Amino acid sequence: MRSPKECVLDAYDFRPPERIPRFDSFWDFPNAWREELGDPSLLSDVVIWCPNEGAFPRRARTLEKRGDHKIAVDSWGATKRTRRDSYFYEVLDVAIPPGTDPDRVSFDPPDLDSRFGKSRDAAEETRCVFGKTGGPYLRTTFVRGETQFLLDIAEDPVLARALADKMADHLTRIGLEELQRWNLYDTGMSIWDDMAFNHNPLFSPEQFERIFLPGYRRMIRTWKEAGARRVFFHSDGNVLSLLDMLLDAGIDGLNPLERRAGMDPFLLREKYPQLVLIGGMDNTNTLIYGPVDRIKKQTRELLNLGRNGGLIIGTHSISPEIPLEHYRAYLETSNDLSAIPKTRQETYH
Repeated sequence: MRSPKECVLDAYDFRPPERIPRFDSFWDFPNAWREELGDPSLLSDVVIWCPNEGAFPRRARTLEKRGDHKIAVDSWGATKRTRRDSYFYEVLDVAIPPGTDPDRVSFDPPDLDSRFGKSRDAAEETRCVFGKTGGPYLRTTFVRGETQFLLDIAEDPVLARALADKMADHLTRIGLEELQRWNLYDTGMSIWDDMAFNHNPLFSPEQFERIFLPGYRRMIRTWKEAGARRVFFHSDGNVLSLLDMLLDAGIDGLNPLERRAGMDPFLLREKYPQLVLIGGMDNTNTLIYGPVDRIKKQTRELLNLGRNGGLIIGTHSISPEIPLEHYRAYLETSNDLSAIPKTRQETYH
């Protein structure tokens, strides 16, 4: 039987699968789930390793603790107020505010040993490990501020391009360190750059082409020239209007294919037959509301889409709203290659 890593690489190479590989992540994993399903990290065939890619990890420090609140500077140089047990935070200051010349700002070196604490362990040796960096849009918002950087894109594209290029070059060097230190050449890298909502990207295709595409091309070309076999791209939302440019830049796979955002995996396969599809399972409707027969039907449709390779089934994420019974139905069906129908079923919408 082929290992999880071999199943993922079969999908990337468009070989008929022994088993369709899976890539899921969890917002939460209750004890009841752990008792029945075991270690959640073993439920996914893909593992993502993340360095500390921050522009300023040497600045990170706590400034104040008071009651349930903490004010701290993070590795991107942003000053944040957080509350205990809260996921969200308030940004009080950023590293490159308006009026700062980006050419006079130096990021911390990419080869700091403190960035790369992860090392391989036995539990992950059989899984398919990809390195990760963010992308030049989202990571620039970390040092510039989200609202301010969107204003830069609209009002001062020359400055926005300079900021995005600076970030892309930093992330490129971080990725090269990951490839070498973690020996990820036979798998590759992933770029996580949430740049869209449910209907469109946060900026026009013309703005993406002018401001971000050159950095994407450099990142992916440099990693592949260094030996990375594959690079996949992650963005929430609908990135259809940018996808031709991302493919031109060199991405091999796309994740997570959010159904609610119109990222239909069947239409994507028809238009982009050589693009590896990673995701496609509806986690905001089907997995939450079911019923079980509907979950199994959608899972089988996706399995059939991957009959000749090119598919890693998965969701955007598994959240606490999804009942265990529903996740179990998806998990058991996705593990059963015999569940693949003989002919393609109707696409679920």
